[in-house]
Amino acid sequence: MNLLKLEAKAEQVGDLLKLLSAPKRLMILCHLVDAEHNVGELCDLVCMKPPAMSQQLNRLRREGLIEARRDGQTIFYSIADKKVKKLMSFLYVTYCKDES
Repeated sequence: MNLLKLEAKAEQVGDLLKLLSAPKRLMILCHLVDAEHNVGELCDLVCMKPPAMSQQLNRLRREGLIEARRDGQTIFYSIADKKVKKLMSFLYVTYCKDES
């Protein structure tokens, strides 16, 4: 890989890691690894109020990490990026899975 491509990839990964550096965003993505969830479910799982959750979901959506699916009046969120899903699966197994 040439230096310019490597620099571009490093910048891309750096931007992703900045997004993931917020613990609440990490928790949201961890819960989305195995299943889609609506806002209410995510609020309960991550212990956040709806306005704060909406702000975080909008940020993740703008950056292309998650996508939304509407079913009636309910919007369900899931991880959109396969690389992010793979990374979050690795992080979950490495750091969050019960070791018992």
